[in-house]
Amino acid sequence: MNPEVLVIGAGPAALCIAAALLERGVRVAGVAPSSPEAPWQNTYGIWGPEVDALGMAHLLGHRWSQTSSYFGEELGTEPLAHGIDYGLFDKAALQRHWLSPCQAAGVPWTCAAVVSIEHHDQGSIVMTDQGERLEARLVIDCSGHQTPFLNRPDEGPVAGQAAYGIVGRFSKPPVEPGQFVLMDYRCDHLSEAELRCGPPTFLYAMDFGEGRFFVEETSLALAPAVPYDVLKARLLKRLAHRGVEVLAVEEEEFCLFPMNMPLPDLDQQLLAFGGGATLVHPASGYMVGSLLRRAPALAQAIADGLADANLPSPSLARAAWQALWPLELQRKHALYRFGLEKLMRYPEGELRQFFATFFALPREQWYGFLTNTLSLPALVGAMLRLFSVAPWSVRWGLMQQQGRELPLLLRLVKP
Repeated sequence: MNPEVLVIGAGPAALCIAAALLERGVRVAGVAPSSPEAPWQNTYGIWGPEVDALGMAHLLGHRWSQTSSYFGEELGTEPLAHGIDYGLFDKAALQRHWLSPCQAAGVPWTCAAVVSIEHHDQGSIVMTDQGERLEARLVIDCSGHQTPFLNRPDEGPVAGQAAYGIVGRFSKPPVEPGQFVLMDYRCDHLSEAELRCGPPTFLYAMDFGEGRFFVEETSLALAPAVPYDVLKARLLKRLAHRGVEVLAVEEEEFCLFPMNMPLPDLDQQLLAFGGGATLVHPASGYMVGSLLRRAPALAQAIADGLADANLPSPSLARAAWQALWPLELQRKHALYRFGLEKLMRYPEGELRQFFATFFALPREQWYGFLTNTLSLPALVGAMLRLFSVAPWSVRWGLMQQQGRELPLLLRLVKP
């Protein structure tokens, strides 16, 4: 018997939606070049209240109460305390959380690459590089933002958040014991030329305990993205300036994902979830919290559509897209992209001022902004408040209209 839904991919998005569909009695199958049991490489962070609200705090590998950022120029700058816990998922535990129900249900996972997808009124046909023909009433592409199968408008260059990180041991702690650092924009290790001409980057770092630390040099978003070799050189220079030597590298992390991709065509028959569905937060780069919050509604819409045997697959897909991207979320996405367009033009000094102002907002505003949990009116209110209290140089950057800002603002009215 053919599955009702075929999931393309084997990463967090694929397993998350597969598990949510199984919970609602949907027959699921998967296809991906690698096994869904293959270890995940990247780390996945989430704010403490966010994971608590989802009832998944037990899946965290680490949790910090001492959370802070640095927005001054020099090494002696005092940290700005955030006052909210931050957690890092135990990747293996999170994977098992979603994979276990798939295994219990006997979900078949074809290990092959998809080469083509054909659609018809009653479903879709997926062809693999092994010559296999897989059919389902609905196909969900969870293979990431680089998928060639989704229709998406071309709205110019896509900015990427790039990061190079090390898990390892160091000659002395690169951050305070027990500390999590969201953003360290201190830049006194850079030359005048690097400050004037180079891309602004920050340190994202945490103490794993037992002498192990994770340090990662990150570029918020640029088009084209900052190369890994530049990020690695900056990280090592930052550490050396603090008198920190890398003694042992246990893991290296290379991250690159789009921050300001336009939404896919919401009328197409191929559904998506995860990076391909533009679920990466355009302001923060986070996605796992969004997967966890939005999978239930999407899975329920799919299950409801599948219950009608006479519902054509194109109509099923459109209903699913609308459940994933209702009008308010479309408008919020345009507003986030508008804000990112501004940030990408700030030089290093104004960027530090912006974030110092942003994190001085009431906690519920900056937290809701970063987690995409504010309503649209509340999001607009937070942005207006930031504008009203920001230094003049930051406000001037927010007022300038260049590039894609005006069309993005118009999408608040008509997405």
